[in-house]
Order: sequence, then structure tokens, then C-alpha cells
Amino acid sequence: MLILGPNKFYNASILSMSPRREDGVGFKACLDESCLTPLDASYTYGNAFTVGYLKSKIFAEKAVLSYNGFDHGILEVVTLPCGLVGGETLLSYLPISVGAILLQLTGDLFSGNSLNLLQECIGLVPIAHVNDICQAHIFCMEQLSMRGRFCCAVSGLSIKEMAILTQGPQVGSKGDFSKLMKMGFEYEYGIKDILDDSVAWAKKLNGSSLSQVV
Repeated sequence: MLILGPNKFYNASILSMSPRREDGVGFKACLDESCLTPLDASYTYGNAFTVGYLKSKIFAEKAVLSYNGFDHGILEVVTLPCGLVGGETLLSYLPISVGAILLQLTGDLFSGNSLNLLQECIGLVPIAHVNDICQAHIFCMEQLSMRGRFCCAVSGLSIKEMAILTQGPQVGSKGDFSKLMKMGFEYEYGIKDILDDSVAWAKKLNGSSLSQVV
């Protein structure tokens, strides 16, 4: 999604900024905006569709950020790689991201593979509330001058820490999500708020079918 305003903004995916080493083996010590997902990495939980999606997000973000170069100096481009999105939405169905957060309650295999792929690629699961992501876009558009990558995630944790899956890749790296906050942005929702809001909204959406297992 390209948002036109005083600057140019691109809503990117956290999958584009993996801290995997260039040889695809192991992770760098810290996940931050300098990380770029290796194109030739292989994934146990990936398939042709998900790996194709991952690569498309990498190419798209690189193309957008290229406008910050000297040949296009009049533009200031910002990309916001967003973590796993939780919380209440206006949709009438359960999006994949919220399904992944609620995996322990729903047991959905597709959501499980998506969540495992995220941790396998990134080394942890960065997460953000949908309201904070919207506010982050507004915050960036209000800045007089801003360019580059700014990860939008309040924190990162492992699948085990989310208490969603007890199996899956557990070796990863730490995440530094402070760059956007150093610009002055403040997150309103913490990890517990995101999980609680996701469960509450799913109950409202699906009625008693989810309430019976919560």
C-alpha cells in the first residue's frame, strides 16, 4: 500500500527484514532495520506460494527505498515493515495474522505453518496492534522530514513465549524496535493488550464456538 502525502510511505512486511546470515545458517545477534532477508534461504515451513510472497515483499520494498537515492533526491520515502498484526479489525472474517495469534485456541494448521515460517525466517515473532500500526502511519506522515525503514512492532517474542505453539524453531535473535520510538512515536498497546484484544474480537466474531475453548 503506497500512501501519498508530504512523503511517500510503503506498508511493508517484517518478512523482508530477516536477521538470517547471508549463507542462510543461523541469525545475526539482533534484528533491526539494517537486516534484509536473503533471497536464497530455504524454509522448512515454506511452500511455493509463501516463499513467492516473501520474495515479492523483499523486491517491492527495495524498489520503493531506491527512490531515496541521489537520482531521486527530491523524494523522501519511508517503509514500515509491520510485525504480526493483532487486535480488533473492521473485517467480517478472521485474517491470517489474528488466526496465527489465536492458533492455540483454534488449532488451524494453515495459521500454524504461517507462524512457524515467520519465526523460522525472522528468529522471533514481532507483534503490533492494528491501531498502533494505523497511528504509526499517521505519525510518519506528520513529520516534516523522514526517510528510510522503520520497523513497526512493539516487541518480539518466540512462539513458545506466546503460548501458541509448543513446537517449532526456537533459536533466533533479539529484536531492536526502537528506531521509530526514537523519532517520538509511542505505542499504546503492549503484548498482553494485543493478545487480549485478539481473543475478545474473535469471540465477538465467531460467537460461542470460540468461547467454549477460551
